[in-house]
Amino acid sequence: MTFKTRRSLLALPWLLAWPRAFAHGEQHGKTAGPVVKEQKPWGIAGEPARVRRTVDIRMSDDMKMSPNHIDVREGDTLRIRAINVGRVLHEIVIGTGDELKAHAEMMKKFPNMEHEEPYMAHVPAGQRGDIVWTFNRPGDFEFACLIAGHFEAGMRGTIRVAPKA
Repeated sequence: MTFKTRRSLLALPWLLAWPRAFAHGEQHGKTAGPVVKEQKPWGIAGEPARVRRTVDIRMSDDMKMSPNHIDVREGDTLRIRAINVGRVLHEIVIGTGDELKAHAEMMKKFPNMEHEEPYMAHVPAGQRGDIVWTFNRPGDFEFACLIAGHFEAGMRGTIRVAPKA
């Protein structure tokens, strides 16, 4: 075996992994493919074509989300754009208060847990992530960063979904 052949064989695994690694970086932990639409108490994954409003939520290292309250009308499809202006990883998860508290406790036990649900966005420092969600149930819900310690530090907000008129 020549030196050139040996060098090519050693590079082969890296070359095969390169497209997959690049694609993962583009998706920020989300898997490719269609979004699974599962009805939740706070709504269902929305269709991007039905978005009528985008709400930017800035996440910072002082454990704040701004704004920390959103008013929505039942049936509205929103794009929630989580913008990480900090230097550490943050995320945004929509849910009921009880579900978010339970998930925050689980994150303490499994801090590297990956998120692939359509009501979650894992956002590296200096980047942004979008959630497209249809709020088809009236009520009071929450959003939060569930990375260990962030939720407890107050990194959360509320969503009020008013019933249809």
